[in-house]
Amino acid sequence: MSIVFKKQILIYIVTLFAGIFLLSCSHDPAEEYDEGLDMETIPVQLRLGFRAQTQIVAHRGYWNTRGSAENSLTALDRAVAAGFYGCEFDVRLTRDKVPIILHDDRIQNLVVESTPWSSLQTIKLKNGETIPTLQQYLERAKDREIRLLLEVKVHKSPDDNVLLVNTVVETVARLEMQQQVEYSSFSLDICKHLIQRVPASSVTYLAGDKSPALIKELGLTGISYPYAALLNNPTWIPEAKQLGLTTNVWTVNELQLMHDFILQDIDFIITDKPATLKLMLMYP
Repeated sequence: MSIVFKKQILIYIVTLFAGIFLLSCSHDPAEEYDEGLDMETIPVQLRLGFRAQTQIVAHRGYWNTRGSAENSLTALDRAVAAGFYGCEFDVRLTRDKVPIILHDDRIQNLVVESTPWSSLQTIKLKNGETIPTLQQYLERAKDREIRLLLEVKVHKSPDDNVLLVNTVVETVARLEMQQQVEYSSFSLDICKHLIQRVPASSVTYLAGDKSPALIKELGLTGISYPYAALLNNPTWIPEAKQLGLTTNVWTVNELQLMHDFILQDIDFIITDKPATLKLMLMYP
């Protein structure tokens, strides 16, 4: 083996270990987990650099990672650790009126509205955690650097909708978290009740079937619409901004859509791929 070849091998080994060392020194909490994408490469034409306007909201928390689950306490913890602006989550009532964090109206063939909390609290999420209550979730997030986007789920009974709004608002107030929590719902009636109960808080409508002018007239603070609604109504984002409304889009997981909404200066993007969106916003 020649001396030149030996030197080349030595240089390669030194460079390899130096790279490993530098990588460990520049650790990002989000990189500790696997978003299911291998941190897919952002094409050059989609790299935007830092854009302060658009904020990242983790859909149902940062769940698309190893050892996490939708709407779990771990998903909340990881959203905080990764430095995302916000964490979106869903609240619904059990039969005995306990507010819990769960998106679907049923779990393991049990209808949540018809099932007491005692029968639900032993069910395991995919990461082994139990379903958190609203109290547990808010206590976990209290005074941490993250905004909470709380969706009030729609129930079959209008009385339960009113009860859930009242319960949520009272729990947030009791924990003194009014400045940390924002509200949304697919129900205009729920939104109207929230406006009455918390007039100083952010309340947005989710269904995507009302113009920004009507949203403003109803007294809501913004729109939080599915991306299809905004693509089909391309004037709604600038109209909302002109009216002083906040603009939010969900659930955006495609790179091109992320890019296009950022260029429209959308205020918030709710996504299942928050780490990928973070790369797009920061990638040189």
